[in-house]
Amino acid sequence: FRSKKNGDCKMINNSNYSFKVFIDFDGTITKEDVGANIFLRFGRQPEVFEIVDKIRNREISNSEGWRQLFASLPYVDTNELIDFVNGFEIDAAFKSFISFLNENKVDHYILSDGFDFYIDRIMEREQLNSISVFSNKLIIGDQGELIPVFPYKDEECFNCANCKRNHLINLSADEEFTIYIGDGTSDICPAQHADFIFAKSTLLKFCEQERISFSPFFGFEDVTKKMKEIFSKKRLKKRHQAELKRRAVYMMG
Repeated sequence: FRSKKNGDCKMINNSNYSFKVFIDFDGTITKEDVGANIFLRFGRQPEVFEIVDKIRNREISNSEGWRQLFASLPYVDTNELIDFVNGFEIDAAFKSFISFLNENKVDHYILSDGFDFYIDRIMEREQLNSISVFSNKLIIGDQGELIPVFPYKDEECFNCANCKRNHLINLSADEEFTIYIGDGTSDICPAQHADFIFAKSTLLKFCEQERISFSPFFGFEDVTKKMKEIFSKKRLKKRHQAELKRRAVYMMG
């Protein structure tokens, strides 16, 4: 792992260590961002881009942005939307990565700021629907309208509709190593609370800018290879800055 700052990590003995792995969905498990492509395919232009700009400029929250994006959609036939979703592929090495985690008895979770409507369908198609998923929900209304629901929103957080940070903290213990794998803006917050980070795209750029230790990846074959190296080590580096951030969350209650 790249270490960008002196004193960023501390050494611990890992003879009895355990791991928790947290994985983003759109653009990480899937080759493309499914949620974004739904609006590129079915949304009205330039209205979609105007709403996205508001989100990027922090004029509106992520959850409000999702509401406005779905409200801006013209009527979309549900079957047509399902056919569109089914056209998205996952990373070719993801299944073998999950097999690797299962063989090593490593608990793993999918954390997504996207929606169960397409995540569940893709995971079921790939026969991976046994993996626990925490995401936003999408309801089909009586008139065929698409209604976003945010069961995991943190009211204190402006940036994320689904607070991935809270899932990472609530599902892991202090003595466990947390690993975060992601690519986008919604991955920035949870990754900062993880001991090991696998990053690409926007998340990679953020880690470089903020001098945060990370491992770059292009696909899950890279992640599997690096994690095998981690598992083979007698001693590991547990990121001190992540511990401090987690402690700060505990203090807030």
